[in-house]
Amino acid sequence: MPRMLDVSDEVRAEIGDEEADRLLAGENAPGSYDCTSCRTQGDSEQEHTSTVLFIGDETAVLAFAHATCLPSQVVQVTEEQLQGAVKSITGDTVDLDPGKVVPEQAVLGVTSGLVLIAGELHPALVVEPTGPIARPGATGLGDDFLPLLIEQGFMPLTAIDAAPSVLQGWSVLLAVGQLHAVLQPSANGGQPVAWWQAHQPLQVTESWRAAANKHQQVLMFAAPVGSIGRQPREDLLRDALDKAAANGKLVAAAMPLAGT
Repeated sequence: MPRMLDVSDEVRAEIGDEEADRLLAGENAPGSYDCTSCRTQGDSEQEHTSTVLFIGDETAVLAFAHATCLPSQVVQVTEEQLQGAVKSITGDTVDLDPGKVVPEQAVLGVTSGLVLIAGELHPALVVEPTGPIARPGATGLGDDFLPLLIEQGFMPLTAIDAAPSVLQGWSVLLAVGQLHAVLQPSANGGQPVAWWQAHQPLQVTESWRAAANKHQQVLMFAAPVGSIGRQPREDLLRDALDKAAANGKLVAAAMPLAGT
């Protein structure tokens, strides 16, 4: 079955017309795949999908992404990034050089907890990637996680002394008492899409859910890799958040609650 694939001219020029035509015909393209940008599952038979070609010095690997996450493009990376990757997506991609792997993808770690602000407990999600987050198409090793979120409307914090303002169009999906996803506006103005989605719904505490139902919104804090860490208690989590804010490494937004 033909796939809903977009193969840009620059990708076609690299992989050749024959390979591009096989992809478009559905011969070499996957049905389901893990988006190389947001890491949630996509389906090239059901939704528009971009082909993204990672090219190192000697190796090239073709991956797939939701068209709403990334356009079809060629991404230049170092050979070290290709060879040093720890996660292969063979089986979900067309690997132009069998046995090679794609650049390592950072995963968003999400922790739920209650945060005390001005004497009141607020339900919060703390997001910290497992590695640096680069801009789509960037070839450097810098971390653009916070700048990317600030461009989306998140506010930098130097102290947690007031609840952040609501970020329009974003929401937190809670269903049957479990956390399912953080939703963001669609690029084409349609239904919201998942910015982060749990592989398995996450349990939240009764007190967290009660606070979420009371406020009808959730506060989301985000920090770059290494800023927060996995904290076993909420008081330690708050200390880590305060330290990240003081160091200029924390952004936040409030999001309406979607679901129950």
